Amino acid sequence: MPHLAEYGALFAAAFLSATLFPFQSEAVLFAMLVADHYPWWLLVLVASVGNILGSVVNWYLGRFFAHFEDRPWFPVKRKQMARAEAWYHRYGRWTLLLSWTPIIGDPLTIVAGVMREPLRVFIPLVALAKTGRYLAVAALSLGWV
Repeated sequence: MPHLAEYGALFAAAFLSATLFPFQSEAVLFAMLVADHYPWWLLVLVASVGNILGSVVNWYLGRFFAHFEDRPWFPVKRKQMARAEAWYHRYGRWTLLLSWTPIIGDPLTIVAGVMREPLRVFIPLVALAKTGRYLAVAALSLGWV
């Protein structure tokens, strides 16, 4: 497949941006879309899969590493986690449709793991949100809107 390295870079950018690392996959996707060397649907697919898998990593982090929250190195303080859990209890699994949003989206996927949201529910909701975001970036980048 031509341009395999570029697709790999897009996948990595999307994967990293779904984790707690600050990264902008939308900028990479935008640049590749306007370069007009790649099929738009394949770029959206690669970015979506990378971002969804990054969110699954967050889910596992929440699911299996939450018992380390009393350790000083743990990245989220108990007060922040309690607030996120309360919000998740109040609004439920549908909050995962906000997983595409900056700042709150990635922590939501971790909280879903802490709250033991089943992957069979988690993945479709996150996939819808993440793919929708990349379709919106494509639509704006390519002048469809």
